[in-house]
Amino acid sequence: MQLLNHQQIASKVNRLAMEILERNTDEGELYIIGINNRGLQLAEKLVAGLRLVSKAPFHLWSLSISPASPLDPGPVLDGNLQDLAGKAVLLVDDVANTGRTLFYALRPLQEVLPKKIEVAVLVDRRHKSWPIYVTYSGLDLSTTIGDNILVNFSAEGDSASLE
Repeated sequence: MQLLNHQQIASKVNRLAMEILERNTDEGELYIIGINNRGLQLAEKLVAGLRLVSKAPFHLWSLSISPASPLDPGPVLDGNLQDLAGKAVLLVDDVANTGRTLFYALRPLQEVLPKKIEVAVLVDRRHKSWPIYVTYSGLDLSTTIGDNILVNFSAEGDSASLE
């Protein structure tokens, strides 16, 4: 079942970018970290939307983590961790499911002291079993544990579906 079509995702990304900008107007710069492929693709879309309305520096980084085994080999960040000290950080993923991937994605950030950390997702599922708070979400959805949400970003059109 389709949850979001290409146009709906584009609208949600634009709205999320505006919310992020509104809540970070006092920040001199913002570090945006996309988790794995789809989180990074969403982060790229958010950065593009932010750059349309602000001249502030937005730094786009990626973080790789295995959702099935988040400690093996552990989260890998593609930037210099020390750059995040005292800065505003936005962690981005496509779907917040149980919260486990987001929880372990925060692990490298515990080695420095960012000014603040916020979380943005396209779809936030309401049955977290890990202590994760999503700051920005395009769609809040109550599902059963067995349901799967698949977000697809492609040249043919973006979509989100419930399987």
